[in-house]
Amino acid sequence: MTSGAVRRALASLAALALLAMADAARAEWGLTQLMNELARVQHATARFVERKYLKMLTTPLVVRGKLEYVAPGRVEKRTLEPRPEALIVDGDMVVLESVTGRRTLALQDNPVVWAFVESIRSTLNGDLSTLERFYAVDFDGTPDAWRLRLAPKEEPMKRIVSLILISGERDRIKTIEIKEAQGDRSVMTVLEERR
Repeated sequence: MTSGAVRRALASLAALALLAMADAARAEWGLTQLMNELARVQHATARFVERKYLKMLTTPLVVRGKLEYVAPGRVEKRTLEPRPEALIVDGDMVVLESVTGRRTLALQDNPVVWAFVESIRSTLNGDLSTLERFYAVDFDGTPDAWRLRLAPKEEPMKRIVSLILISGERDRIKTIEIKEAQGDRSVMTVLEERR
């Protein structure tokens, strides 16, 4: 065998080894790895478009705004259209702001709000144990296209939300779909995430 043939054979073997390693890494990637990737994000901002499909409306209500996450426990959702509103979660407190005023809630005093907040915050924070406290968590996908299915465990939350679907790519959330128990649903698409 000539030295050129040996080099080509070694290059082919190296390429096969790299492909096998990539396949093995993909096979090992799962919920734990996703949570670890999400936990590494310390700050993110993005725009969002949310479509709310309500039985009482013939077309979806479209809401636009900005999102901000600061690890480990601050999440802001600022709606800009159709009217200004804000939902700010900071630690154990939730602040709701609208044109009618400002309201502050303690999460521990509002179990349904707490469960809803943790579906987003615990996912962003990569906190699987808190997520599993409130939801039966099902995962599928690959690093480039994953999905979490969160089914509420507690009866008060089950009466309001039947399922939350969160999908993304690597350490980025791309969509959040909330299916309500009475048949309404909303789909939020996260756009232009920045860190």
